[in-house]
Amino acid sequence: MDLRVELMEGRHGIPWLGQVVDTDRVHPPYVMLDATGAEVEPVNAFLRDLALGDCSALTCRSYGFGMLRWFRLLWLLGTEWERATEAEVALLTGWLRSAANPQRRRIRADSPVAGTVNVRTGKSSLGAGYALRTINHALTVISGFYEFHAHQGRGPVVNPVPNSAQRRRALGHRSPLEPTPVVGRARLRQRVPDRPPRSIPDRLWDELFAAMNCDRDRALLEIFVSSGARAEELLGITVANVDWSGQRIYVISKGSRAREAVPVSPQGLFRLALYLDTVGSPAEGEPVWRSRRGRDRPLTYWAMRRVMQRANALLGTNWSLHDLRHTAAYRMANGGKLTLPEVQTIMRHANIQTTSRYLAIRVEELFDRLADHYSAPRPARHYPAGYAAEDIKAVFGG
Repeated sequence: MDLRVELMEGRHGIPWLGQVVDTDRVHPPYVMLDATGAEVEPVNAFLRDLALGDCSALTCRSYGFGMLRWFRLLWLLGTEWERATEAEVALLTGWLRSAANPQRRRIRADSPVAGTVNVRTGKSSLGAGYALRTINHALTVISGFYEFHAHQGRGPVVNPVPNSAQRRRALGHRSPLEPTPVVGRARLRQRVPDRPPRSIPDRLWDELFAAMNCDRDRALLEIFVSSGARAEELLGITVANVDWSGQRIYVISKGSRAREAVPVSPQGLFRLALYLDTVGSPAEGEPVWRSRRGRDRPLTYWAMRRVMQRANALLGTNWSLHDLRHTAAYRMANGGKLTLPEVQTIMRHANIQTTSRYLAIRVEELFDRLADHYSAPRPARHYPAGYAAEDIKAVFGG
């Protein structure tokens, strides 16, 4: 069968050629190499432009891997990047929609089947293929790459990634306070369902907290859910970033990369003090959170993620670290003590519409209310005195 048909249906793999590696440079912090180890200059020029535009190193890394996937397809087809058309973009989209994602392979026999819903949390596990947002991100990366080279006078005359002129006009000068207009998607763009954030109910939160087996992990969870900090932000704090009397910590915000203060509950600071009393204070400038096994080193995101995985295996749940931030935002938005703009400030949301999503009623609360509704006695009918029973039956039925 034709190679393009095989790729479109996900029955032919894309060879793993080339790689994205970090460098000792700032512009760009990551570069893409081909199968021979040589730098792919058209891609690295694009990554350099992103870095010069003040994109974070992680953004450059993400775009680098997006371009690596695109070039792997072009190398397989024997197509030069300057001669790529919408047909190749459609081919990549079809492959992403139908091919299996190697990151979703079940390593352990007791791992949940991809795409199944956890009966305790109501969260579905990641599907076997590539997520719809991943496909849209891939299209955005490729589109930006060709826009950059078109500005430089290189590449094809027409960007191979379709765009929606209607969407550009509708969203170009929209105020973030205005509702998002309903416009058509560009061709090849995927329809992504807008699901409300999933927070942890109080009962399941108590179980998760009890599953933490050391002062470090209990302090982390308490500060996570009281500050709303992101995982990478919280794991990077030092002793100098803790304001004990002001009941707050200072984090490097993900979006602005500015040093910002976030509040912390007294219980969180108390548990942090217990943890530091046990292990001692780290060296100046070193992160507070340390590994418990092996040599002394900072606690990484992946190590903390493993802590959550062990707790999930014990409880039969599938909570993630980001669910802790969702839980903090949900509690603040629905506690009745803070206004929505105040919650937006604490969570550091750029758009208040993002914060308003936490006002949605959780499904678990609906179940509780429906249970009360179902168990309520059926209301009895009462009729004024003086009417004959036969007449009432004839008018209203028996």
